[in-house]
Amino acid sequence: MSEFENPSLTAPEQTVTIDDVRALSSAATPHFSLHLRNRLSRLVAPLPDDHPARRFAQSEIIRLELLAVDLEHGSGGESDLPPLRG
Repeated sequence: MSEFENPSLTAPEQTVTIDDVRALSSAATPHFSLHLRNRLSRLVAPLPDDHPARRFAQSEIIRLELLAVDLEHGSGGESDLPPLRG
């Protein structure tokens, strides 16, 4: 996964929306969560602190960090799976 953003989202005339943030973060997996966190941070950096998309992105960044921590500590839910048979 690339950490480069779609140029249309970062164009100066483009207004970042909650839907843009949701589209980027909604299908996050633990493996890519920190990449997505970085992309979200860059996407909303130019927005004012009280912008709705920035506030939503901040909550998504926390969720992505927790998702990465779960993977790091092995609590990704895979332990509930039955063992593979050879």
